[in-house]
Amino acid sequence: MEVIKAGKGGPASADGQLCEAVGAIVEDVRRHGDEALVRYGRKFDGSPRERMRVLPEEVEAACREVSGEELEDIRRAAENIRRFAEAQRGALREIPEFSPIPGVFLGHRVIPVQSCCCYVPGGSYPLYSTALMLAIPARTAGVKRVVACSPVMKGTGSIHPKTLAALSVAGVDEIYAIGGAQAIAAFAYGTERIAPVDLIVGPGNRYVAEAKRQCYGQVGIDFFAGPSEVLILADAAADAGLIALDLLAQCEHDPTARGTVVTTDRALAERVVAEVERCLETLETAEIARRSWEDYGEILLAGSMDEAVAVANDRAPEHLEIHVENPGDLMDSLYNYGSLFLGPYTAEVFGDYASGTNHTLPTLRAARYTGGVWVGTFLKVCTHQRLTQEGMASLAPLVSRLARGEGLIAHANAAEGRLERYGACGTEGSGTASWVSRTAGRYLRLSPG
Repeated sequence: MEVIKAGKGGPASADGQLCEAVGAIVEDVRRHGDEALVRYGRKFDGSPRERMRVLPEEVEAACREVSGEELEDIRRAAENIRRFAEAQRGALREIPEFSPIPGVFLGHRVIPVQSCCCYVPGGSYPLYSTALMLAIPARTAGVKRVVACSPVMKGTGSIHPKTLAALSVAGVDEIYAIGGAQAIAAFAYGTERIAPVDLIVGPGNRYVAEAKRQCYGQVGIDFFAGPSEVLILADAAADAGLIALDLLAQCEHDPTARGTVVTTDRALAERVVAEVERCLETLETAEIARRSWEDYGEILLAGSMDEAVAVANDRAPEHLEIHVENPGDLMDSLYNYGSLFLGPYTAEVFGDYASGTNHTLPTLRAARYTGGVWVGTFLKVCTHQRLTQEGMASLAPLVSRLARGEGLIAHANAAEGRLERYGACGTEGSGTASWVSRTAGRYLRLSPG
């Protein structure tokens, strides 16, 4: 593997200073509730708000500020996201009863969490598309209480109108004008005016990410997210100009975003470098994109497509684009990615906004063990079982032996007691009492002590 353009190593994990600062915010919110939220709103955002919850009339006013065309665009994107979420939900089948042996009936239910908070970032841009990506799958899953929060525009007490409009289209029940680590703490532990939730989803800055990490366990989270990533696999037939555009689409997110190209063609690698520089000359967001590209952008020359695929699987990128002839041929070889984009027509930005898949995806190699936010993020698969007398009599001797083998005598007694009370129903031995006595005596003699 030859490095055509090198980037820095991955972003460092949370340092002690960040952990301490976030921990102090979380504890402050736990102790002082709404008073702490108001204080942090003024300190970090210059917000004059005393109540964090957004009133319906504020949402209505925001929707009037959004143009008809913009509102229609939001609705069209929402419909694609909703339809795909409904298809995903339909693929999750419940198992009412499955019988591995006579008299034993097992099953599972697919149950939505009761409440969730969708964290919609504000930051440099109003990321109102994230409102759709989080709230629509939650609503489709059947979550009873779908809450959202988002930071206010700096120096104001208001969330960006487009974000409020998107949250309205998505069908959110409650909206709160709050962001940062303090928002995560508020929805994890609750305050006087904010009821806690069962699950928090959504991206944010490093303070938000660290707060999610610290509050995990008290509340569920989707995953621990870092800066955005794209990795592009390309061969000689790829379009260097389109690759450059897709790289910069990631780079403009954040100075620590990472864009990587792994190609089997040296000439293409060199063209990509030139195209990125050319595009940066006129890009309005070049200040951020250039820092990202110069510090974290990479171009690697692989000896073969197999080697390129191995790099992709090892990196486990958030977004993985395939710019090769017959891109579908690589699908079976690729298994670590947040979302996959096949062919030159399939820009990653289509998934960011409106194709219907979710753009809230794992970063920092988390795609090795999880996918992105989807309707299943808001669902629990919970098992149940029911035994007849026949099934109990069949399983009890086995369970008794296994339990006594582990030295858990009360476990064994719970199985044996049912045989004694309800009858052996034709199991080994000449009667329940004799079987229990015989088995218990044998294992008690062998047990330590």
